[in-house]
Amino acid sequence: MSETVDRLVWVVARLREHCPWTRRLTHDALTEYLVEEAYEAVEVIESGPAGAWGAGAVADGTYERLRLELGDVLFQVVLHAAIATDAGGFDLDGAAEAITAKMIRRNPHVFHADGRLRDPEDLAAATIADIERTWERIKRAEREAAGAGPAPQGTTPAPAGAFADLPAALPALAAAAKVVDRAARQPVDPLPDPGPPPSGPGGDTLADEDGLGAELFRLVQLARAAGLDPERALRRHLASVRADLGSGRHGGDRTAASG
Repeated sequence: MSETVDRLVWVVARLREHCPWTRRLTHDALTEYLVEEAYEAVEVIESGPAGAWGAGAVADGTYERLRLELGDVLFQVVLHAAIATDAGGFDLDGAAEAITAKMIRRNPHVFHADGRLRDPEDLAAATIADIERTWERIKRAEREAAGAGPAPQGTTPAPAGAFADLPAALPALAAAAKVVDRAARQPVDPLPDPGPPPSGPGGDTLADEDGLGAELFRLVQLARAAGLDPERALRRHLASVRADLGSGRHGGDRTAASG
């Protein structure tokens, strides 16, 4: 670790030793703070136009705000590592080693298996499509090695595990986006064709996130007026979709849906 990060680890260790409030913290007690700090970092990231992260973000203080919020996130990571260290679990170096090994393993277009950087011609040959397919293949192999096992014969091999490890606390809309994205990275997208693009109240095709946000908000209004819980409704539907994907009942893939 760098000298600065090492000092943060030292500060947290001393707080755990000498501050009764910090010492009584547990992984469970810190959960809400970890989520809160992550959302505050996201709020800074979304505070300006997408892609506006050049000199303007430095001049107007956006990068400074992000630096502070990411520091809060880092503090949460170091705290969790300190609690684990006290319990004989792992330390921050161990967490860093785990993610480093994972990134090397899942990015063979950049690294050799021993962590050495690949030759320039290999680095230049990688395509986004190849990278995504390789990432999914390696994740599938990791899941099988961890005990998930291969998919039953006669079913599509990837979806069962690919959709089983989404965080349970993920909001329904974010989880739905994850499922759609993961489905699109499979050799054959197992989800049914969604039909034509959505349109707003005036019938115009939604072309940007502002229009989509307005339409989603309108759906929430309609749901609440009908006495329905939109978050629960989407979560239940998503559970059904994931169950079908996990059992090989994909409800028809895009190839079948398109004839």
